[in-house]
Amino acid sequence: MNDAVFQKKDFHISTDQSLLDFEVIYNYLDKESYWAQGIPVETLKKAIAGSLNFGVYHQNKLAGFARVVTDKATFAYICDVFILTAYRRQGLSKWLMQTIVKHPELQGLRRWSLATADAQGLYSQFGFTAISKPENWMEIFTPYQSLKKEKEEK
Repeated sequence: MNDAVFQKKDFHISTDQSLLDFEVIYNYLDKESYWAQGIPVETLKKAIAGSLNFGVYHQNKLAGFARVVTDKATFAYICDVFILTAYRRQGLSKWLMQTIVKHPELQGLRRWSLATADAQGLYSQFGFTAISKPENWMEIFTPYQSLKKEKEEK
């Protein structure tokens, strides 16, 4: 994929946070994603503010999105990746991933990570594999629904 192909179709990718359409992003993540349903508005605002964000635009209208949580030196976690339904099957997710992994501020990192339930085929094209030593990884996982319930009980 190259930028010129998509630019001819009036698409572009930008990391300019001021261009993001928060309502579109929030609605997709809260209502359509399998990983972020129930995300509080303030949580997403804070997450976006603390991330390197990539917006995919068609005629300046948001068509897709991804966040990268990173220190820009050693580690990057790619998350909240989506292309809106109306724009799928055009290669935009590949172009988005290509743009992310080639971004100048993300070069020389020791580790990239992401989690997916259904897009291993996409990410494997960019060198992602299953975690080689899952026994070394640990997590605290608190789904948004649990947080909401906990807050209501207080």
